[in-house]
Amino acid sequence: MPVFQREVRVAAPFDEVWEFHSQISGLEALTPGWMNLEIESVTGPDGDPDPDVLDAGSRAESSMRPFGVGPRQGWTSVIVEREEGDGSAHFVDEMEGGPFRHWRHTHRFFADGDETVVNDRVEYRLPLGPIGDALGPLAVIGLDPMFRYRHRKTKEILE
Repeated sequence: MPVFQREVRVAAPFDEVWEFHSQISGLEALTPGWMNLEIESVTGPDGDPDPDVLDAGSRAESSMRPFGVGPRQGWTSVIVEREEGDGSAHFVDEMEGGPFRHWRHTHRFFADGDETVVNDRVEYRLPLGPIGDALGPLAVIGLDPMFRYRHRKTKEILE
């Protein structure tokens, strides 16, 4: 299964970076406009709408229309893990419904003095069975610009 990883150092305190990424507003702020993201609903693990923090069990229903081309694509994301320790934290979201056969995104955060290291790791499988598997490594062409944007925007907002 292909894996994409990217890391950035943010000149901002760990607690601020972690809090920012723990809210749906963080996702909205870090998604490029060309993706035309719409958040349709967010529910917490107990089913309550619009939770303050995306805890394990939270679910986000969204859709996007990259570059305004084609029909909107639905994406259901569920937070399956969330842990915070002393100077480190992570959460994992998995796609339950959407354009990939498999999507597991691990977001890791590490305090380093007054800065924070943000590490993204995505395990994915493209659609189209064996054809998608053969083309899987080429998905970096789309993933790299997306995560470069996300990391640049994180620095812009939090530094």
